[in-house]
Amino acid sequence: MTNKIKKIAVFTSGGDSPGMNAAIRSVVRTCAFLKLECVAIYRGYQGMIDGDFKNMDARSVNNIINKGGTVLKSARCEDFRTKEGRQKAYDQLRANNIDAFVVIGGNGSFAGAQLFNEEFDFPVMGIPGTIDNDIIGTSFTIGFDTAINTVVEAIDKIRDTASSHNRLFFVEVMGRDVGHIALNAGVGAGAEEILIPEQNLGLERLLDSLKRSKKSGKSSSIVIVAEGDKIGKNVFQLKEYVEEHLPIYDVRVSVLGHMQRGGNPTCFDRVLASRMGVRAVEALIEGKTNYMVGVRDTKLVLVPISEAIKEHTKINTELIKVSDIMTT
Repeated sequence: MTNKIKKIAVFTSGGDSPGMNAAIRSVVRTCAFLKLECVAIYRGYQGMIDGDFKNMDARSVNNIINKGGTVLKSARCEDFRTKEGRQKAYDQLRANNIDAFVVIGGNGSFAGAQLFNEEFDFPVMGIPGTIDNDIIGTSFTIGFDTAINTVVEAIDKIRDTASSHNRLFFVEVMGRDVGHIALNAGVGAGAEEILIPEQNLGLERLLDSLKRSKKSGKSSSIVIVAEGDKIGKNVFQLKEYVEEHLPIYDVRVSVLGHMQRGGNPTCFDRVLASRMGVRAVEALIEGKTNYMVGVRDTKLVLVPISEAIKEHTKINTELIKVSDIMTT
């Protein structure tokens, strides 16, 4: 193992996800364990350009493993999209004697890291932090497990009132490009129908499904809708369509929104983040760069960032089959 790396920076970028703080903690404490210096960068790539740095030690990350969000803040950064902005970021890193960085984020954050590595030959390592679970090369991203548990808990509560009033609820969850949250939470919460971007089921099938549910004796129904579902312009249009064609239903809409990003991370996300943080630092001091730490079959793997960002993950077809059977 070669140890040319003496000082590592860590930051979060893009949308926040539960478990990011556990990953920050892991990177900082792994650096402390290996006698490396560690610097936190606040506000993502914008903070890198502005030099918003803070030296960290093992005690700097006390009592954050259980907290949602990110203590380092996160921000979109248009300046980093320009060559001039990336040059400013590089100059700030070199001025502070930083040898490598770990970025915790999603596809956009990784794309920025890859470009930065190509332009400046600067060692970078990625940790996947996004609730959408949409990154190639890892079975789970940090925050996904917490998000689906948050959604299931919310649906369980919505079902109580749906049953009490014989109502149909459309519940919109996050998932602009992929339906992992909707599909997993829908199966876990026993939804009557699940609408995801990967499958354009059509309005007629939705009506047929709701008719079957009513005929089978169900007095209330829950339909999970990923925000990127393509069978309607939005969830409120779906509500209007069903009310027009199936007036027997009293229809309500609940948009869960950003509550899915919040809350204390589950044990699964805390452990995953801790494992990934350790491996990210180890990989850097082994001389590796431009990789993302992923997990496959419970084992940690290093995935080239170029592979991780080339497309979105595919939906689990076996789980779709399970969903179809369970909604019978």
